[in-house]
Amino acid sequence: MIAPLAEPARVPSPVRERDAASTDKPDPSPQPSPARERGRGGAVPSASAFTTFIEALRVDAVAGGVSATTFDAALRGVAPDPAVLARIRGQSEFGRPVWEYLVGAVAPGRIARGRARAAALGATLSGIEARYGVPAPVLLALWGVESDFGASGGTVPTIRALATLAAARHRGDLFRNELLAALAILERGDVAPARMTGSWAGAMGQVQFLPSTFLAHAVDFDGDGHRDIWTSEADALASIAAYLKDLGWNPGLSWGYEVRLPPGFDLTHYAADLSAFARRGVRRADGAALPGTGSASVFLPGGIGGPAFLITDNFEVIRGYNTSDSYALAVGHLADRLGGGPPLTAPWPSGAARLDTAGLQALQQGLAAEGLYAGASDGRAGPKLREAVRRYQIREGLTADGYATPALRDRLLRRP
Repeated sequence: MIAPLAEPARVPSPVRERDAASTDKPDPSPQPSPARERGRGGAVPSASAFTTFIEALRVDAVAGGVSATTFDAALRGVAPDPAVLARIRGQSEFGRPVWEYLVGAVAPGRIARGRARAAALGATLSGIEARYGVPAPVLLALWGVESDFGASGGTVPTIRALATLAAARHRGDLFRNELLAALAILERGDVAPARMTGSWAGAMGQVQFLPSTFLAHAVDFDGDGHRDIWTSEADALASIAAYLKDLGWNPGLSWGYEVRLPPGFDLTHYAADLSAFARRGVRRADGAALPGTGSASVFLPGGIGGPAFLITDNFEVIRGYNTSDSYALAVGHLADRLGGGPPLTAPWPSGAARLDTAGLQALQQGLAAEGLYAGASDGRAGPKLREAVRRYQIREGLTADGYATPALRDRLLRRP
């Protein structure tokens, strides 16, 4: 069930950083999610500092089962890459309005390419779906958003990228641990060092798994003895499916549905069974009937005047891959389009005033002072902020759409 006033448990995500070689990519320089936020470094380490870092790393790598031969082959000649540290900026799926993000993520060209890949890989996709229970359109959508169906998995050497970030102490020990995981992958022989490439921040291959996620969830679906998310489409797609299954994908549910809310719909009761929503007059936008079983909650990513959705627990599973609401909505909608579904029908409030990062931080801090918000004041909208806004709106007798606006912030902070 989706708890109406509780933040869903988060799981580590494999996808935090991506290169964008495709014009359909949502943004050319997306960043790690706030779920990974820790201490920030960022200065290019000196040659002596980098050498000291590598020497200390060797001790931990060998203790963890990485041979000296593997370690030396991976790190020989590696030096800090200033271009990697220069990429540390904001993340598009958190910083841009959802309607702008969707323009790139669910572009007509991507839909056409995805349908072509579905036709070419029909037998493989059917086998993966049968084994893991994740629908082929969902696998294709994630594959498309992450690497444009394998065309832009990234060309940055993973070891160099991770070593640069780890030595610079960017986000504390996160990238040091990922570097040790990458070395463990090389020790197991799944990929040669020269072929281990990905984004500027270590997300690898066609599925953009971080090394720790690869170790835990990647699979060898084509049976060649290697888990290859770089060149094997079968392994890449099956690894996505295995990961979603491990996160709790429910084969009996969709991710969600665009819906029409009836006039006067009571938004204070926004989490229920799908059958209960149907009895209250909620209808799918495409005219089809809502399923008779399964739980869902109302999601209004543009406020009460924009598109309305009923999202299920599978929406949260997609957020396990990337914690952004915009990302999960884009993947879900792209999956629907790849499966022959229609475009979204309701207009977005693209001309309305919206909160910037500083405004969202002020709102988070104000809600925290009221005892309604317990998350980080990071200026990023997500489920915790959405639920806190709803609590405030319900308390104040406002329309409980969960949408953060400048007017709501000003009311909370008692600004004229």
